[in-house]
Amino acid sequence: MLNIVLFGPPGAGKGTQAEKLLKKYELIHLSTGDILRGEICAETPLGIEAKKSMDKGELVADEVVIAMMEAKIDANKEAKGFIFDGFPRTTAQAEALGEMLHEKGTNITCMLALFVDDDELIKRLLLRGKDSGRADDQDQSVIENRISVYNKETAPVIDFYDTQNKYISIDGVGSIDEIFARLCVAIDQLI
Repeated sequence: MLNIVLFGPPGAGKGTQAEKLLKKYELIHLSTGDILRGEICAETPLGIEAKKSMDKGELVADEVVIAMMEAKIDANKEAKGFIFDGFPRTTAQAEALGEMLHEKGTNITCMLALFVDDDELIKRLLLRGKDSGRADDQDQSVIENRISVYNKETAPVIDFYDTQNKYISIDGVGSIDEIFARLCVAIDQLI
């Protein structure tokens, strides 16, 4: 089973690249952002709780996200693998994901981390906010806070996978196809 953690700050292009990767490698895309936005739209208790955190640019509580991801994995038992997009975002989540996958007889193959400088991220997110209508992509101070939270709270996840020799850094600047080609080279060397 091919299980990829696609990692990077908000606006790095994870969702765009995940869509291309899932088609090429026949994987299931698990995006915490998409799943949480679905819960918010449905106005579920989880969605209401998540919205409060997301509107401030904060991370949603680990236990909420972990339970949600396990339910999605269990709903796709026949999958060839998964692309985890926006998850895990903390070392605790990475450890919990590893334990959960181990119980299911699999593990994380690699973490592919897209790197883009902060100025480019802000530019991309403001543009995306105009096009998508996403509230968390329209306010520059919220965007800057999201990037700061990412840098402070999620960067230790890189160390977690690096110590397992599962971390691969990918240049996230260039055309969509150029970045996709870099990701495919990294994956093809592992399978």
